[in-house]
Amino acid sequence: MLNMIREDIRCTLDRDPAARNWLEVLTSYAGLHAIWVHRIAHRLWRWRLKLLARVLSQFSRFVTGIEIHPGAQIGPRFFIDHGMGVVIGETTIVGADVTLYHGVTLGGVSLEPGKRHPTIEDGVVIGAGAKVLGAITIGKNTRIGANAVVVNDVEPNMVVVGIPGKPIQRKSPEPVSGRPDLHHNILPDLVANRLDRILDRLDEVERAIELHNHNGHDGSERDNGRIPDEEPYLDYAI
Repeated sequence: MLNMIREDIRCTLDRDPAARNWLEVLTSYAGLHAIWVHRIAHRLWRWRLKLLARVLSQFSRFVTGIEIHPGAQIGPRFFIDHGMGVVIGETTIVGADVTLYHGVTLGGVSLEPGKRHPTIEDGVVIGAGAKVLGAITIGKNTRIGANAVVVNDVEPNMVVVGIPGKPIQRKSPEPVSGRPDLHHNILPDLVANRLDRILDRLDEVERAIELHNHNGHDGSERDNGRIPDEEPYLDYAI
């Protein structure tokens, strides 16, 4: 337990440039406090002291604004930055070196008992406000953009954005033990990329029409001695 606490403090210093020293991290980071209380509550849950575990997790939620069900399984070096509004469901499984930002929900979409929450593999980064829903698996080193809603499995080393979340880019694999990729400002814009493709396609169509007209197809009947019928009169008055 003490070794895990040391690892949690160390990973906070590595992942948050605002963290200046271990004493500041120990006293001022609600994400760490929520994780530490959860580790105790999870042990109580496994010892079948479930009511006590729920009371302890509710106290942590009241103090930190972070709701972690005591049944959730969370690996080492788990970092919640800012933290307010994070929700982690009962059957969630989180691997090592995972980073969450505020407003993230790891939730379920079913009322059936059993596994109904996501599995987050090692090295995943989930941006602010993102929702990962259902008994799905998010592969290693995946980066989920802010406010994305993910409802399907994601392969390792992907970048996911949008509603519903779509894997649109494969990122280079990196060592899980290294610093995670936190550059949310360089996530691709899915809507803008699609609009660019539509505009490019329109340009191609316009060029094809111009080439067609330039090759004499427009007015070819007049060139062959046939006068085309007059264009019908169109009355646009309403």
